[in-house]
Amino acid sequence: MAWVEKRGDQWRVRFRSDDGSVATDSSHPTKTAANARARAIETDQRRDVFISPEHGKITLAEWVDQWLDAHDVGAATFERYRSHLDNHILPRFGTSALNTITRMAVKRWVKDLNQRRADSTVASILSLLSMIMGEAVEERRIPMNPCRRLRHASAARPERPWASAAQVNEIAARVSAANRALIITAAYTGMRWGELTGLRRPNCKLDDGRIFIDPDDGALHEVGGHLELGPPKTPAAVRDILLPPFLIELLHAHLKTHDHEHVFIGRDGGLHRRSSFHRRHWRPATDGDPHKGAPAIIRGLHFHDLRHSHKTWLIEDDVPEIAQAKRLGHRLPGIRGIYSHVSPAVEKRLVDGLQRRWEHNAPPHPAARPTDNVSD
Repeated sequence: MAWVEKRGDQWRVRFRSDDGSVATDSSHPTKTAANARARAIETDQRRDVFISPEHGKITLAEWVDQWLDAHDVGAATFERYRSHLDNHILPRFGTSALNTITRMAVKRWVKDLNQRRADSTVASILSLLSMIMGEAVEERRIPMNPCRRLRHASAARPERPWASAAQVNEIAARVSAANRALIITAAYTGMRWGELTGLRRPNCKLDDGRIFIDPDDGALHEVGGHLELGPPKTPAAVRDILLPPFLIELLHAHLKTHDHEHVFIGRDGGLHRRSSFHRRHWRPATDGDPHKGAPAIIRGLHFHDLRHSHKTWLIEDDVPEIAQAKRLGHRLPGIRGIYSHVSPAVEKRLVDGLQRRWEHNAPPHPAARPTDNVSD
């Protein structure tokens, strides 16, 4: 039930909670307005949709502790959440009660972030705050999410570059033989960095002509500076990847060069770290080195762009969209994903196309390329 009381020059609305305690909902300048609010509360209580203002007085920091304790994500995702919370979200809203965080306050905060952070970072931070506030709505602590349908203003993102098969060969020729195998495998399978660096010998099933991405430890994650095996990015990333014949041969030869459990390792016998590989090998190979007389091949190309390149090659070869998605570890949405399937004939046509691409672009003896500009 709810009623009104005179308090100074205001009329306040009081209500009795389910546990029998009495709390204040709001104050109004007139008795008429207060009575209207009291009737609305009683209606919401009867419909079991009433949200007590008391429930929203918990601070965001306190709510985040509860949310993190109940939220189940992988170690890498948790590390990203923790970074966003500690560096951006909690410094701004941590001491604010949930029911005092307004849409305008969030918009001003996002506007400030846009001036200091990359678009993708701002989008990730806002998405996390929206998820946290959305859970508060579901728990009936606040009536609505202040981040709902909020979009940060961003400049149009330029299209990422991609590499032709010939350009991949040029890049691979500038690195050591071990890193050459890594780059060519990335380009001709479309595997993610973590899937490649986490690939172990038992899952490199060359006698069957395929690579298997394991659901439990199919990717290498760097969390808090530590490397650890864990699940791949999404459930759809658990997959078999058929290999063209040349790549089976290349990987057979590569595995004979070391006895480590992992297929791709650094020159010191340890696991690859993305930042070190990028700085020592990838950037000099793609951007060139004027001191060694090596011109740029594709300046600004990311290692992940090899995955974009692979998809572009599949499009050029008229591979069906469902086969592209399966190979890259994606899931098509809606009816397309439910009723589309990849037959063995389609998979064979896919790898035949990759084999032809290699044969049309690779040097006669790829293992014997000159290494004057090799980064090792």
